[in-house]
Amino acid sequence: MLNFGPETDPSTLLGWARYAEERRFGFAMISDHMAITPDVAEQYPAPFYDPFTTLAWLSGLTERIELGTTVAIVPYRHPLHTARVAANIDRFSGGRLILGVGVSWPRQEYAALGLPFHRRGAMTDEYLEVIIRSWTAETISHSGSFVSFEDVATGPLPVRRPPIWVGGASSAAIRRAVRFGDAWHPLNQRLSWFRDEGLPALQHAAETAERAVPAFAPRLPLRLTETSLDDRSRLAGQGTLDQVRRDLDDLADLGATHVLLDTYPGSPSEFRPPAVDQRMLDALADHISTITAE
Repeated sequence: MLNFGPETDPSTLLGWARYAEERRFGFAMISDHMAITPDVAEQYPAPFYDPFTTLAWLSGLTERIELGTTVAIVPYRHPLHTARVAANIDRFSGGRLILGVGVSWPRQEYAALGLPFHRRGAMTDEYLEVIIRSWTAETISHSGSFVSFEDVATGPLPVRRPPIWVGGASSAAIRRAVRFGDAWHPLNQRLSWFRDEGLPALQHAAETAERAVPAFAPRLPLRLTETSLDDRSRLAGQGTLDQVRRDLDDLADLGATHVLLDTYPGSPSEFRPPAVDQRMLDALADHISTITAE
């Protein structure tokens, strides 16, 4: 669901959520930015609807689909705030929240929020530790490099502990996924990279840390073309309908539990009406149902 740009408003957000539920997709996710600085606006122009307030609203207007963030930028909010808001949404939705998380890239946005860009990875790791503990205990204390507090009540606890999907494809992101994640949520990669580099690196990181390998839940930049694209260079999720269907089959064979189809073309100049994006998803909906039924 696109939650940004001049054509986005409550009616389009609700339209996306109802479309996803009616077409029997398993989940719907939206993105996150807090300060729309020039570096953010180049890709994600204002207005930008806050993901958590939007998901809280949509949780009361949907019944079945899971709702999530792809991805919430962890250092932007105090971890106690993120934990409480997420737990509230999980309760409002009856246990349907997925918390996708990441560190993101806009230096100007970090500066606008008064946050140290070069410490964003360390902040994310500490904040995730606090968030997870907040969902499992009625009262917690913490003393760290970035936040410290004593005897903070954390309720209401979530209905289910929201699964954490850790975004990113760097070595640090893969280690973070192993340490904190229920799933690894990389985006914009070639299928061969997933198979030959990304998933082996995830396996190696899990073995090194002596932890279970998290689930695999990639995000694909969906773009359907009339003619075939070169398989050696195209991103998974891009190409003809047959190529994208093969991608989905191959990802299922690689163990993907979820696949997020991202319809945003990547730049404001290429915005498409929701109806056009939904026709692309319609072309894949039956194939996705076949895969998930197997």
